Amino acid sequence: MNRILRAKIMEAFSSVLPITFIVLIASVILVPMPSGTILVFLMGSALLIIGMGLFTLGADMTMMPLGEGIGVHLTKTSNIVMIIIVSFVLGFIITVAEPDLQVLANQVPSIPKTLTLTVAAGVGFFLAIAILRIFIRIRLSILLIIFYIAIFAIASFVPDIFIPVAFDSGGVTTGPITVPFILAIGLGVASVRSDKNSTDDSFGLVALCSIGPILSVFLLGLFKNPSLGDLTQAVFTDAKTSREVIKFFAIEIPHYFKEVFIPMGAIIIFFLIFQLITRRYKIQQLARIGIGFLYTLVGLTIFLTGANIGFVPVGRLLGLDLASSSIKWILVPLSMVMGYFIVAAEPAVHVLNKQVEEISSGAIPAKAMERGLACGMALSLAITMLRMFLGIPIFWVLVSGYSLALILTFFVPKIFTGIAFDSGGVCSGPMTATFLLPLAIGTCEGIGGNWMTDAFGIVAMVAMSPLVVIQIMGIVYARKMKAAQREQISIYEDDASSITEF
Repeated sequence: MNRILRAKIMEAFSSVLPITFIVLIASVILVPMPSGTILVFLMGSALLIIGMGLFTLGADMTMMPLGEGIGVHLTKTSNIVMIIIVSFVLGFIITVAEPDLQVLANQVPSIPKTLTLTVAAGVGFFLAIAILRIFIRIRLSILLIIFYIAIFAIASFVPDIFIPVAFDSGGVTTGPITVPFILAIGLGVASVRSDKNSTDDSFGLVALCSIGPILSVFLLGLFKNPSLGDLTQAVFTDAKTSREVIKFFAIEIPHYFKEVFIPMGAIIIFFLIFQLITRRYKIQQLARIGIGFLYTLVGLTIFLTGANIGFVPVGRLLGLDLASSSIKWILVPLSMVMGYFIVAAEPAVHVLNKQVEEISSGAIPAKAMERGLACGMALSLAITMLRMFLGIPIFWVLVSGYSLALILTFFVPKIFTGIAFDSGGVCSGPMTATFLLPLAIGTCEGIGGNWMTDAFGIVAMVAMSPLVVIQIMGIVYARKMKAAQREQISIYEDDASSITEF
């Protein structure tokens, strides 16, 4: 267990290190920051690493076995109503506990709790749709096209300030607690099927669950007063010593523990009810899952404390100072560098790259996937910064990107469509919500823009890049496979011709 925990912490370290290093360099060369702010940022980085390591280990120990077990048992009932109810409840309580969503919601003034519950309801509803799709065996691309057409049609009636938040909500829900659980449910449901499409259908649940928050936040925008209030001020400290910094964080830990305990308690209660009904897990498994819940609870508390106290304020300060200066355009290449190194360090990205390499039998190397996703991430952030500086509405950028992604679904193997849309949230990992979004908010403050319509949307831009990149990789794979088949046929024909002549 200790070895696995060390590995998880090292993964978190490699994910947080690039941003930490870039910020420290920027604070020396571009925008000097108070020493107290730097100390808090470094402490936040340390807590982020420890919290992320504990949390991801706990999620692996709890969410994967729980999700797969529930997926298998759902296939044993023919009661459609029961499947819908169980799927909705699961999607709801898992999403409420998602750390990336909590970080995003805390940056939206006036409605953080309302936003969290609305997004959770959207995920729950679409998780039920996603599971029913596996039973009914509807092609994923058809549902994606229908729902995204509906999204862009409804968007024309929604207040502008809700559109970026809605798409960002769809990106952050595919986080480190939701994705393992939902993927495990898909694998559990598909595992009892013996047809050749069962592997293809195990992908796509995350893709559909990402649509739910967009539509649910749109509905919130139709009925909620569009005035969300003023932007809350970032909290800084003038702490000069390490003792003062530790005290500053220690005061905030109980608050975030309370926020985490309620949704985690709901998950534990659901698990206990499931265990009492099914008797699926043995004593040793129950002990392991119990320890996993403890790791998750402690890790999530530490993660949120480090993110909200150490990372969010510094991201906003860096964006504000640079955007207010005469060198504001340096934010374009700076954000590209950040994006490139963040995605390269994301543990989930490495898992995805290995998965695609195995599926393509080595035709698409993991290194090629890594470079493609890193370049896509860098381009997305460059477009985001340029969009803020030039005042381009995000709606038209998203329409163009998603239209291209949906068109590509007709030209790639089915499994790559599922992987691509499932992976929309892979690039928008913890660093996007905790640092890049605050950076965008600070930038918008600096240039005097509308922070609700211009700053929000950065998560959506980041989440959109894998949809295009992975499907392009799928086209490359399909062409390589066809070329290999033609070569084999040519060799076979030559051999047959030689035998005939002989």
